[in-house]
Amino acid sequence: MIVHATENQLEDVAALALKLFPETGSDTIHEEMRALLSDGNAAIFLHYTGEGVPAGFAQCQLRFDYVEGTRSSPVGYLEGIFVEEPSRKQGVAKELLRRAEAWAKEKGCSEFASDCELGNTESLSFHQSVGFREANRIICFTKQL
Repeated sequence: MIVHATENQLEDVAALALKLFPETGSDTIHEEMRALLSDGNAAIFLHYTGEGVPAGFAQCQLRFDYVEGTRSSPVGYLEGIFVEEPSRKQGVAKELLRRAEAWAKEKGCSEFASDCELGNTESLSFHQSVGFREANRIICFTKQL
């Protein structure tokens, strides 16, 4: 079962998001997810197993700034997707993505985008398998001033 998450599911969302973004820390994840759950330009979809256990989520947002490889604005953007190991290879991620894309389309988007780290071959494979095409590869730099 997949639901459009509300603040009532904050704990489920935060627990899954922390597994995808462990470097962020629990307090920060809770704050970020709480803000996203009340943001009309963001959506989080949760997958629950038949036993009612949260086993996956997709976080998407509208991006109004330039998105690599796109021509329109806003663009629906898959910010993160995670499925627990026992629920993988069962179409859960594809269904979460489908719900995120439908939400973006309802918000007026004609394009949907995402990204992954260069070395994340599992994510790259998933993106390619669900119809994303690679737009560009970049290396980002920062410098202290």
